[in-house]
Amino acid sequence: MWAQQKVVPEVPTLCKPAVSVPEYVITMEETLEFAERVHAGKPQLPLALRLIRNTGVRKRHIVQPIEEALRHPGFEERNRIYESESKKRCPEVIEQALANAEVTARDIDAIIYVSCTGFLMPSLTAWLINSMGFRYDTRQIPIAQLGCAAGGAAINRAQEFCLAHPRSNVLIVSCELCSLCYQPGDDTIGALLSDGLFGDAVAAAVVRGNRGTGMALERNSSYLIPDTEEWISYAVRGTGFHFQLDRRVPGTMEPLAPVLRALAADHGWDAQNLDFYIIHAGGPRILDDLAKFLDVDGEMFRYS
Repeated sequence: MWAQQKVVPEVPTLCKPAVSVPEYVITMEETLEFAERVHAGKPQLPLALRLIRNTGVRKRHIVQPIEEALRHPGFEERNRIYESESKKRCPEVIEQALANAEVTARDIDAIIYVSCTGFLMPSLTAWLINSMGFRYDTRQIPIAQLGCAAGGAAINRAQEFCLAHPRSNVLIVSCELCSLCYQPGDDTIGALLSDGLFGDAVAAAVVRGNRGTGMALERNSSYLIPDTEEWISYAVRGTGFHFQLDRRVPGTMEPLAPVLRALAADHGWDAQNLDFYIIHAGGPRILDDLAKFLDVDGEMFRYS
């Protein structure tokens, strides 16, 4: 008699990431000083300064000295800097991520590259394949227009790739050089707040389709809160990317909470009683509101 055996797919593993920040540092105090000097007399300035203080961001790292970052040499020159800095800074982080996952470049089957602060065509993935020893049949998956959500989306796509192609390995690379988007002539609240919130960094991690040490990726989901696509956005103008932020963004935590509860419940978990949480923090208000609407002790969000 033959018994039918159920084949259970292996759960992809997110291995230990590697992160690198640039050498130039700007503190919150320096940010406030520069904002008061550069945007002096603007009616939105007092509110912007208060919002920057409330972010809790004590320091940020940037790829250029602050004096150069405050200048605007033109969109073309800024994009040239983005290309040169990304090519300079990504390889070392990628090598560390590969080492953390105990794989080599030849073991990688797909590269997911996320960035929204510069534009390259072809994507940096092509340069990485030619420069770092990846196989020429490595799949390239650049994700360019998801902003802050891109890192989470990249992990989701990597998990799905590994489930579709068992035993595959996916490299995720994120390179965001937000200081190259500073607009000295933009005095809107969203632009001024972004100047005190975002910094520059490169991160990479490998998702292994089998074996590997790290976090098991068991389930993913995505949910768009209706009619909010313009609340966090770029306006693309002759001077480059202008960050736009709507004051209603913190209010999205109330409709998001039941979605998170449902996702956890579908997996047999209770969203109010997990061992730890990692929340992409858009500031303390986001964390406080989500803790409130999820009915979770705010201390549980300390890693965020």
